[in-house]
Amino acid sequence: MTKQRLIPSALLLLAAAALPCGALASKPAPAQTGAAKTAAKSTAKPSTKKRTAAAAAVARTVQGSTPYGERPDAMQMAADIAMRHDLPVDWVRDTIAQARFLPQVPRLMTPAAQGTAKNWGVYRSRFVEPVRIRAGTRFWQANAAALARAEKQYGVPAEIIVGIIGVETIYGQQMGNFRVIDALATLSFDFPAAHPRAQARTEYFRGELEQFLRFTHRAATDPFSLRGSYAGAMGMGQFMPSSWVKWAVDFDGDDRIDLFGSAADAIGSVANYFVAHGWKSGMPTHYPVIMQAQGADLAALLAPDILPQFTADEMAARGVQLPGSGAAHQGPLALVKLENGAQGQPLYIAGTENFYAITRYNWSSYYALSVIELGQEVAAAMGR
Repeated sequence: MTKQRLIPSALLLLAAAALPCGALASKPAPAQTGAAKTAAKSTAKPSTKKRTAAAAAVARTVQGSTPYGERPDAMQMAADIAMRHDLPVDWVRDTIAQARFLPQVPRLMTPAAQGTAKNWGVYRSRFVEPVRIRAGTRFWQANAAALARAEKQYGVPAEIIVGIIGVETIYGQQMGNFRVIDALATLSFDFPAAHPRAQARTEYFRGELEQFLRFTHRAATDPFSLRGSYAGAMGMGQFMPSSWVKWAVDFDGDDRIDLFGSAADAIGSVANYFVAHGWKSGMPTHYPVIMQAQGADLAALLAPDILPQFTADEMAARGVQLPGSGAAHQGPLALVKLENGAQGQPLYIAGTENFYAITRYNWSSYYALSVIELGQEVAAAMGR
């Protein structure tokens, strides 16, 4: 792999102007309240001292109760990051101190209320739809050589790569409009305490903030110029900072990694990610099933969720038949259940290790099947 170097800040700013897509879309900014509202309404020209005090009050309202530069936990983490990665401590402290608290981000991270039935048909319709299919055909036509090369080099079919980039960002049209440093700082220091996995998620995002600071400093890239999702994901394929460091590749051979502006780099990086997460060349992603399993047999088959653990024969013994080539599949399978609302019949499929690999990109069977089916629709539109 060539030396990692991010794209110039000016180009990133152009790429970052797009809005985030799907579940990553931002909510409208809340109305100003308190000191910010009072300051906004004032038409008088106060003294410099008063203007400074008013600006500080507004900043505190925007950033939360205490700016990160005044929080001991944030400044201690800055010192720790600097020491672990041999970074200038003043630069790390100053960067974190300038990060802004984003009040909408903790709300977006809060789990949805219980009681809403999952619906595969509705979920699918958000991603496997005409706008993405048309954009996907244009993307495939423009990048046919890179897709073919990635398929040959990594063994990941072009339609899977096309499906991922289409679901994530509509082929770069909607890569996110949150400053990554703000999103990661907010999730590192103000992750919602009500979340059932708050501690683990806080630690995860602190690790992502650390990786973000590390690679932006080493690439001499302005950390305030990068935009992405409310979770800090970046580029056409929405790579988190740790994924960028570990699996992003320079696939167009220009000696830099550009997941924002280089479709080839995004294509190669997605394929490399899948190989690193267990993708097996030539293996189908899933098979249809004939469902007869009930009671304890069905419960046992669904217990591992999307983790493949059963052979085709073991599934058949419990009442799930795999017709055609599925019956001869070598390797573990998972019975995957996708709900279709409170009244609809669920869809069942047998997921392979490659289906599971797609869920390592986003831990959802609904997401994985949307990626697969969007890619299939684009391939069909291409006459493949």
